Amino acid sequence: MTNPNKETDPRVIRTRQMLKAALVELLQEMDMEKISVNSLAKRATINRVTFYLHYRDLPDMLEKMAEEMIHEISILFGEPIAKKQTHEDIIQMLEKFLQHIADHATFFKTILTSRSPSFFKDRLLTFIKDWLFIRIESIGSDSFVQKADIQKDILLWYNSAAFFGTVQEWLRNDMPYTPSFLARQFYLIHKRGIG
Repeated sequence: MTNPNKETDPRVIRTRQMLKAALVELLQEMDMEKISVNSLAKRATINRVTFYLHYRDLPDMLEKMAEEMIHEISILFGEPIAKKQTHEDIIQMLEKFLQHIADHATFFKTILTSRSPSFFKDRLLTFIKDWLFIRIESIGSDSFVQKADIQKDILLWYNSAAFFGTVQEWLRNDMPYTPSFLARQFYLIHKRGIG
């Protein structure tokens, strides 16, 4: 039987944070295929048995890390359903997202711009596409997309790749712009788009 308190136990949280930090460090040094449970546990200063108390194996750990990443980002993005929002509301949402990336820069730089497993990148890109799709659908016939007769799939490919690619380049270049400035730039570039 699963212990519901396990997820909030400070020791569990601390151990998982240590494992996550150790994995990020190792990914900066080598390809994922070369990382073993032994090397990860050693870097995290825990034993293998402790690792297996938290995860079935490395793929399970990566899957749970990706789920956690998407969960945190979905909270920052909020509901995709279009509602009356001022341009400041949209900018604040983008700024919160970019600030989250900046606050966890080592993690995101490693998983989004290095040789890390591509499923982190794939998961984030899929989340962005799905969020944009729901938003466009919720606007309906009033959307710029409908009025300009733009194919939804092309718009999704374009906007999600441009957004994701810009965040990657921002990280690769050691975040030369503040989250606030970059959020405003995103808004200015895309305000002609989804609505």
